[in-house]
Amino acid sequence: MYSSTESADTGAAPLPYAGIRVVEFTHMVMGPSCGLMLADLGAEVIKVEPVGHGRNGDATRKLLGSGSGFFPLFNRNKKSLTLDLQTPEGKEAALRLIATADVVTENFKPGTMTKLGLDYESLKQQFPRLIYVSHKGFLPGPYEHRTALDEVVQMMGGLAYMTGRPGDPLRAGTSVNDIMGGMFGAMGAMAALAQREKTGKGQEVQSALFENNVFLIAQHMMQYAVTGKPAAPMPARISAWAIYDVFEVQGGEQIFLAVVSDGAWREFCNAFGLEQLRDDPRLGSNNDRVQARSWLMPLLRETMAGYSAAHIAQVFEDKGLPFAPIARPHDLLEDPHLNATGALAPITLPDGRDSKTVLLPLTLDGKHLQVRLSPPRLGEHSLEILTALGYSRDQAQALAQGLPD
Repeated sequence: MYSSTESADTGAAPLPYAGIRVVEFTHMVMGPSCGLMLADLGAEVIKVEPVGHGRNGDATRKLLGSGSGFFPLFNRNKKSLTLDLQTPEGKEAALRLIATADVVTENFKPGTMTKLGLDYESLKQQFPRLIYVSHKGFLPGPYEHRTALDEVVQMMGGLAYMTGRPGDPLRAGTSVNDIMGGMFGAMGAMAALAQREKTGKGQEVQSALFENNVFLIAQHMMQYAVTGKPAAPMPARISAWAIYDVFEVQGGEQIFLAVVSDGAWREFCNAFGLEQLRDDPRLGSNNDRVQARSWLMPLLRETMAGYSAAHIAQVFEDKGLPFAPIARPHDLLEDPHLNATGALAPITLPDGRDSKTVLLPLTLDGKHLQVRLSPPRLGEHSLEILTALGYSRDQAQALAQGLPD
């Protein structure tokens, strides 16, 4: 198997998965998310991208609009190898590469990897230590033949129902199932690597969008199991706390405010001259205030509308009360906390421009996992990888271009 002591910083201890080689046959978000997490943790991740037959790399390289951030975010710390897997030569090169791998990941439609002869059943006899991670729309069962997307499973899995207003299902504002599905694929790969240390054997790991979505919504399923009452969509729910809402304040700005305990209620009333409400016996407990929301919230909205968002935020911060400005995604690139703590890191986009990217939301020994490789240019590492597998330079160039040997 591949061996390396690659680490984020020269002289630093090796990263947890340094020495692990991952070969990924992935596209879009779910599969690349899995590879991203393993790559950030130190694995050498080789992204095999299609070439020939009218294809020229992962299609997410060319997406517009809401998809334009997919490739640069989910493919850092990876190497790019181009192959035409529909040719005998390309498939043979892929098998040579897999022979050096600890983990293979894929997220294509059911049957795609089988047609190529690169499915787990085709590989496990030849490579018994191989860990094979499949990311699908559905785990094996009645739905497995269906084509799934994040939005599809959000609709059928109850998440869109819970997010939107009654009668208006609404998908979440990011690819929650794709990203978390990839995370569970990575978690499965980590578990399988740990088990291989004990047994010497690899195994197949499966992760799926639909089952991931069901896990996300499981708290509401269990709410019904416990109470016997269906969960209401979040905009129509009976809140567990009386003040837990977005307020429109001075200048038309918005701010989210939360007052979730009796002590916090007293602090809030004292800070904003609401002693009369503080002492009202009808508002003595949080549950009392929940029951009084119909007349209490209009009074609070009127009061808070006289203050600026900045003033309210400062008061809430001074008092230790929860609050949040309503940020837009691009605002976070300049967020003082993220920049001060190192949660954002410099990166070079495939077109050569410099930017910042978001690191994994964890630290090891107080340090974020860093960008070691910017998102690769298409086929950037093809010659390096193929010549290391024993191909001549001319053979490697032909394979990388999808040409016959």
